Formats: sequence, C-alpha cells, structure tokens
Amino acid sequence: MTRRLTAYDLQSAKGSRKWLQLHVDTPAEAAAAVACDIVILSCEPDHNLEAIRQAAPYAFLSVGMPHGAVASPEEAVRLGFAMMKRGADAVYSSHSPRFIEAMAAEGIPVTGHVGLVPNRATWTNFRAVGRTAEEAFKVLRAAKDLENAGAACIEVEVVPVRLAEHITRSTPLITMGMGCGSACDTQYLFSCDVLGTHAGHYPRHAKRYADFVTLEAELQEKRIAAFRAFGRDVAGGTYPEAKHQVDMDDAAYDRFLTLAQAL
Repeated sequence: MTRRLTAYDLQSAKGSRKWLQLHVDTPAEAAAAVACDIVILSCEPDHNLEAIRQAAPYAFLSVGMPHGAVASPEEAVRLGFAMMKRGADAVYSSHSPRFIEAMAAEGIPVTGHVGLVPNRATWTNFRAVGRTAEEAFKVLRAAKDLENAGAACIEVEVVPVRLAEHITRSTPLITMGMGCGSACDTQYLFSCDVLGTHAGHYPRHAKRYADFVTLEAELQEKRIAAFRAFGRDVAGGTYPEAKHQVDMDDAAYDRFLTLAQAL
C-alpha cells in the first residue's frame, strides 16, 4: 500500500472485500498489524495516537471519542477536527445521531455503534442484543438513524448473525463486525483478546491466539504470529465459529423481516 486508506476506498470495496480490523493499544501492536496486512485499525485518543499513526501510516485509523467528552454538537465538531489533525481517519462516537450528523456535515468521517454498545450498556447489560424480533428491529432502526445522520462506518457488536447480515446488506455504511459471525464488512477484534492480555472477563466472541510474555522482542513476535493466525482463520473460514456468535430463532427472524419492511 502506497497511500493511506480513505472512507471512499472502504465504501468502494463494500460487498467485494472482507477486511481484517484490530483495536490496538500501542505502536508496537500497530506495526505488527501492518506486518500482517491488517490495514483497518482503531485506537484510543491517548498519548499513543501519534505514535500509532506513525507506526501504521497507511492504515485506516478510527479513533475513539470518549463518551461524555462533548456535551453539544458544536463541541463534537471541535473535538472531531482535533482528533483528525492528530492522525485519525475516522472518529468513533457512541453519542447520539445529532452529534454524528454535526461532524459528518463538516466532512468528518464518523464511526457509529449498534448492538452491544459498552458506553450504553446500562440499558441492555453486557449480553447479545437483538435476539428477539422487536429488539432486532430496534438495532436496525438505530443503524438507519446513524446512516441518515451521515456516518461512514458502524460497529456492529454481539448481535445475531442474520441481523448483522441484514444490516450489512441494507446500508452503504462499512459494518465493523465483532461477535456477529462473518456477516460484516470487517472482522474486528481487540488486540488484547487476540494476544491473551485481556484482564477482565474474556468475551465469548473472541479467540485467544497467544499468551502474554514480558520480553518485548518475544512479545512482538507473538503479536505478528497471533495476528497472522487471526488472518488465516478468517481467510480459511475457521473463525468465527458458531461458538463465537449468536443467532435468533427462525420465528423471531421472520417477525423481524416483517418489521423491517416498515423502514
């Protein structure tokens, strides 16, 4: 790759290519991802952002806007521009569509989020979201709200596979899938889950490819091997397996399709 990926590039390839995606925490992880041809990354807007950008100069980098960091659409635009100046290609936001619409109107590519949204989990708990027809319809409606607001991408997290497929087919947005099978435009995991450095409850949808080691040289080799194994599994169809995803029953899905016709 000789230039940085853009939102236009991703949307132009929608339906013809599946992308690998990783959330990285350090420049070393970003460099390991690039070494494995993983060119869609996400990260936090902390002190590592500029170094991650430097380590992955051509990757498409979606950078998280901390939930609650802004209290108005105008503040969202201001912070969005600041994050783009620091190296973001898109700004992740779990705020309401009116914040996303304001950023999108100024040409800032925005990544929204539906399904299990950790910043809004008080309304759902940490669980699969969308297993009933009515809840699946709410997820679809939320995706359409983000589309109408002008988002460029949308994280689809821990929803039934058929719902993720429906959303991916029915929106021009790049769907970034985590815990919803192979339905989305990207197959997305956090580096800490791939590397086995996750400190809390290990998520159902994730797969561990390495164990944490303290020596940095060994750790980088482990990163590259784990990321490469992740890519091989996705290309070979062995990840995600049924145990990594959820689904709704046929009756709920048929009821959801009936509701979806209203949109």
